[in-house]
Amino acid sequence: MSESYPAPAKLNLMLRVIDQRSDGYHELQTVFQFIDLADRLWFSSRPAGQFSRSGGPTGVAAADDLSIRAAQCLAKVGAVREGVHIRMEKILPMGGGIGGGSSDAATTLIMLNRLWRTGLSRAELMEIGTSLGADVPVFLFGRSAWAEGVGERLQTLDALQENHYVLLHPQISVSTREIFTAPELTRHHVPITISAFLGGATENTLESVVCARYPEVHRSIRWLRDHGVRDVRLTGSGACVFGVVADAVAAQQVAALAPPPWRAWAVRGRNQHPLYDPAEQ
Repeated sequence: MSESYPAPAKLNLMLRVIDQRSDGYHELQTVFQFIDLADRLWFSSRPAGQFSRSGGPTGVAAADDLSIRAAQCLAKVGAVREGVHIRMEKILPMGGGIGGGSSDAATTLIMLNRLWRTGLSRAELMEIGTSLGADVPVFLFGRSAWAEGVGERLQTLDALQENHYVLLHPQISVSTREIFTAPELTRHHVPITISAFLGGATENTLESVVCARYPEVHRSIRWLRDHGVRDVRLTGSGACVFGVVADAVAAQQVAALAPPPWRAWAVRGRNQHPLYDPAEQ
């Protein structure tokens, strides 16, 4: 367990709800970009059938943790006769819309696929990831991406600016299920093109519902704007919000002013996952 591995956060630089399917899931358009804020994971071998975890998200039983479920799925698919203990250093908040649990699961799949030498392809790992959660595949895909469907149809967007951001968490947790089942949510937005997004169509169509139901999110958006942060918006279904600043110094200066109990970080966008290996297909 001497070496740790990163599980980075993601931002949704744009998110539009396009339609609702007959199975209840929503068709989306969104843009994912990683940031240099991450949980850290350590893996140590255990006898076959033993899967355990320490330092995981508060209030989530090990059996329900996406990382444990990911390890169990990989062991089954890869016919691995070995267990694992996962130690986590949690930085990313739950219910924040930055993919903490999904990223932990993806890092577990990536690293155990290497450590156990199961030899699964990226596509096979993404198939496992899809069964765990809608955001898991993008972390396995490993590149900033334009996403459609429920988030599983991914297209690389290498041209994204790796901006400096202030990421703000108002210390509340937003229920994704609550937002997507809200009767006031508009479920039929007109699809846009990648060129429209690159031209400035960056809205998150969940934002108005989240702000109405969680006034602290609305306050945090206004606070960032009042402190000179540009293009402020919600990521995912929240509760985290973010916006663009000129450089790392400006990001650090704004983040340092965040009033307690809010938490803020100076972060930078990254178009490649830190564990991405182009040799792995």
